[in-house]
Amino acid sequence: MTASPPLHGSGGGDPAGEGPPVPAAGPRPAGQFTGRRVLVTGAAQGIGLAVAERFLRAGALVTIADRDAGRLARAAAWLAPTHPVVAAIPADVTDPEAVGAMIRAAAGPGRVLHVLVNNVGWATESSFADTTLGEWNAQLAACLTSTFLCCREALPYLRAAGPACIVNIGSVNGLAAYGHEAYSAAKAGVVSLTQNLAAGLGPEGIRANVVAPGTILTPAWDDRAAADAGLLDRLRANYPLRTLGTPQDVAAACAFLASDDARWITGVVLPVDGGLGCGNEAMRASRAIGPASTAEAAGGQARS
Repeated sequence: MTASPPLHGSGGGDPAGEGPPVPAAGPRPAGQFTGRRVLVTGAAQGIGLAVAERFLRAGALVTIADRDAGRLARAAAWLAPTHPVVAAIPADVTDPEAVGAMIRAAAGPGRVLHVLVNNVGWATESSFADTTLGEWNAQLAACLTSTFLCCREALPYLRAAGPACIVNIGSVNGLAAYGHEAYSAAKAGVVSLTQNLAAGLGPEGIRANVVAPGTILTPAWDDRAAADAGLLDRLRANYPLRTLGTPQDVAAACAFLASDDARWITGVVLPVDGGLGCGNEAMRASRAIGPASTAEAAGGQARS
């Protein structure tokens, strides 16, 4: 199954959608992250904005960043009446200097960062055969190099925070073949990078995990759904739960992995995918895989 946008659309610099991008979430545990400094990239809309809101509602000191300064300002203004952010920083997270400045601002005067959420990525529409080297490099830079840069620059501030964590937004595209080869390869790289960070930084009290969304109803889908009335229904049919995800579903997973409840969880990939990865229902129902009959399973001799 190949979808466009890819099955996971992060909302980090997506070309569609204005705002307010995320509906208000329900009550959250007050004070769960009180005083903790959190940085969320790709936070102008969609998943990133929902993640920021979730941490804000739990008392965190949240900095949001995005390459789209206009959308980022609107996101900050939308949050401000109830949960103002510490800062909204326009930043290109593929630029090492911009990343360094962003991390320093998020760490604040105490020079600590408790939670880093890397939520940037996008995909082109090109088939594999038509993908140019420029497109390939650009998608790896947006999805994988940006994650490397943010983790590397944040490391001194995560270490200074004591127990700290990284949550990288991956995708089901990085776990199986759903098309968008460059994007998928980059997201698979995010998984490997995260696992290596988890193993290497664990002794220092820094955890690292991946959240891998399936199809999430971000603004990236708006134009496609408007042009094709049956698109979302066809997508739902691929999921055992027969629903599509919301940004709040991903935000809840991020908040859990960053919380003290997940203190002994590191190096994992948590799919938020409505059951997409558990198997194919049509094939299961048809019993297309497995012995054709009891007699065949018994080597041609029927069992009583």
